[in-house]
Amino acid sequence: MAKKKDGTGSAGQPSLWEEARAARLREQIRYHDHRYYVLDEPEISDAGYDRLMRELIQLEEEHPELVTPDSPTQRVGGAPLEAFETVIHPAPLLSLANAYDAGELRAFDRRIKKALETEDVQYVAELKIDGLTIALTYEDGVLVQGATRGDGERGEDVTKNVRTIKSVPLRLASGEPLNLAVRGEAYIRREDFARLNEARVAKGEPLFANPRNAAAGALRQLDPRVTAERPLDAYLYGLLYCRERRFATQWESLAFLKEQGFPVNPHSRFCEDIEAVIAYCDEWGEKREELPHEIDGIVVKLNSLARQEALGATGKSPRGMIAYKFPAEQVTTTVEDIVVNVGRTGAVTPLAILHPVEVAGSTVSRVGLHNEDYIKEKDIRIGDTVVIQKAGDVIPEVVRVIPEKRTGREREFALPKHCPECGADVVRPEGEAAARCVGIGCPAQLRESLIHFASRGAMDIEGFGPAIISGLIERGYVKDPADLYSLTMDQFLSLERMGEKLATKLLAAIQASKDAPLERVLFALGIRHVGEGVARTLAGHFGAIDALMAADQETLQQIPEVGEKIAESIVSFFAEPQNRRVVERLRAAGVNMKAAEQPSPGERPLAGKTFVITGTLSGFTREEAESSVLRLGGRVSGGVSQKTDYVVVGEKPGSKYDKARELGVPILDEAGFVEILKR
Repeated sequence: MAKKKDGTGSAGQPSLWEEARAARLREQIRYHDHRYYVLDEPEISDAGYDRLMRELIQLEEEHPELVTPDSPTQRVGGAPLEAFETVIHPAPLLSLANAYDAGELRAFDRRIKKALETEDVQYVAELKIDGLTIALTYEDGVLVQGATRGDGERGEDVTKNVRTIKSVPLRLASGEPLNLAVRGEAYIRREDFARLNEARVAKGEPLFANPRNAAAGALRQLDPRVTAERPLDAYLYGLLYCRERRFATQWESLAFLKEQGFPVNPHSRFCEDIEAVIAYCDEWGEKREELPHEIDGIVVKLNSLARQEALGATGKSPRGMIAYKFPAEQVTTTVEDIVVNVGRTGAVTPLAILHPVEVAGSTVSRVGLHNEDYIKEKDIRIGDTVVIQKAGDVIPEVVRVIPEKRTGREREFALPKHCPECGADVVRPEGEAAARCVGIGCPAQLRESLIHFASRGAMDIEGFGPAIISGLIERGYVKDPADLYSLTMDQFLSLERMGEKLATKLLAAIQASKDAPLERVLFALGIRHVGEGVARTLAGHFGAIDALMAADQETLQQIPEVGEKIAESIVSFFAEPQNRRVVERLRAAGVNMKAAEQPSPGERPLAGKTFVITGTLSGFTREEAESSVLRLGGRVSGGVSQKTDYVVVGEKPGSKYDKARELGVPILDEAGFVEILKR
């Protein structure tokens, strides 16, 4: 039991001495955490550190009112979360354009100098950590929120998980009540990753593919206690804002972050010019394997923050920064076989089965070969020795064959004439690279079609995942999408690991999907070349599926965004009797086949007008705002151009807002948008 200063045991309210002792312990532990996890210069033994932590834990257990949000004891979260909440970032977390050689870096430098009209340009070069982006928010000097990057504007609230990262300060080291947000990268060191996988082998669990995936999985655990068991670390490198301070350069802001106790990569370098940047890239291209963690390139930033702001962004990338990507690691292996995979649209895609080989941090045992022409062009044969790499360090690809290693036992690949899934003919449409299975009832297509049909952007049947779909197909309960609407409780309960509660939820989700907007129904049907945007355009133009089914190719091609291929695909889809029967069965089941409140041609005041929507609107979801425009005859585009009529701006707008101002496109706030909809 903790003792008071006079030696008596504590009880009831904490004494002044106990309050002071707890504060002192927190301060000492934070200091030693920083020395150990950030500076890698410990000043205390593990046993000494444990004694401090045990004493603080005992004090806080006896007096819960002594617990503070920034206490080191709060690094391990409590009960599991039900789900992550969505957070809006205080500033957009933009992605970077890439450079792949010195020439592209020099071109980037020339663009900067031309835009700024000066030759006096300095940079900061930083190692590009291969991890998961995080954004941390501090209020009055205390960590209050940690979030994933998400789409750059919205992320997931992973505060409890971020608290478990020992190198992330729960309170700023200066003790100042500063309000700021900072961007960084969570990662796992190579040694820790190896130990993590060794432990998983011992438990009979599947291995993590690479440190980045392990870090991402750890940070997105619903149970913070699991995250606490994973060896996550972090580097912080970008000050998103600081209300109380202003900085002239990136180099100054990095120094500030270090002063506040943030782990800042010690290898970052100030560079007088682009040639110094190139030398830095070359240096770390050779030394990258010496680092305790993975990197996949170098981030190059204009040092002047004012100049960064003046340059702005294009698309989703800031003009004052660029990511130099290291040349992809290349390894050799052998092609043990070539098989084919049948996709949702019937495309028959060759797949090389490789002798497993390690490349760019993960084991590769198969690689896509795209189509028959690709195989012939590279002359890939079964039994060949090939050079492979990961494009962008992500997607494996065959670079070339090594013909001098051929023995004469290699075999040329021939595309099968019949589908391996259903036995139907495999044909290659004229003018297309891909061969396709023509079997309407092909099981491979059916499973993928149903996954697509139930997906969030389509009918949004919550909980209807691949495992459930596979079970329904295997039992013969579902042969096309319309069969989903006649499923029964007994059929669901016959599936493995299916309880009455889940079955009830699935049946309710299927029922709710009947009210999906027409554009989502059209997208769900899986018509080739008809994505979500084209589906919205078609629904807005025709208003009902019957009018769309009756349209000929010439009529369709007069619609913006509908070209010859899309029009041909739509006509072909609805010309197929089986597809029309599925549509009629869906209609009979009660699935919505009309756009809501479709106006007559004379009631389309926004006809010919193109809108772009950016930021968060308080009175509309993005989908509702777009549907409102389409319903009144307007068009919604994803990008701003001279042809854009209006840009609708909500809270936290992205770079589209800047582009609209640059081009002089009329900008509407939400109130102005509502007024236009009322006209």
